[in-house]
Amino acid sequence: MTVVRVAKSSDTGEVRGGRAGPRATAGCAGHPRPDGQDWYTISEVSDATGLSAHTLRWYERIGLLPRVDRSHTGQRQFSKRDLDWLGLVGKLRLTGMPVADMVAYAELVRAGSHTFGERRTLLETTRTDVLRRIAELQDTLTVLDGKIAAYAGAAAAAPERNA
Repeated sequence: MTVVRVAKSSDTGEVRGGRAGPRATAGCAGHPRPDGQDWYTISEVSDATGLSAHTLRWYERIGLLPRVDRSHTGQRQFSKRDLDWLGLVGKLRLTGMPVADMVAYAELVRAGSHTFGERRTLLETTRTDVLRRIAELQDTLTVLDGKIAAYAGAAAAAPERNA
């Protein structure tokens, strides 16, 4: 992929061009390529998402990623829509949703709008799990803050030994 980024130098006001990597392009909201020119190679998607090419192929094989288009030479061509989907998959991974549930969700999406209720139920269950984990982490943070405060107080009360 060759994308030229034009930036104005803050020191001189001069305009300079450079090759922008996929993280600067594919990973940005809105994906800058115009409609009809939105194909990304597996290495560009890997760079943009942080997922390995092996993981992307596995996602496609298990049905988590819809069938990816191919070029006339057989090279995978990921679209903007694929990148958006991978963004959602990344968020679902962060929730701790099991891969099997993510695949089930993907299958429901592909099945059509009549599955909205099932999708909502799956996402609500995940949301409940996330809220529970947040509460557990908040309790853990409270314990840590208490310990940090205790050590800060103990250090302030201790006489200087190395003076």
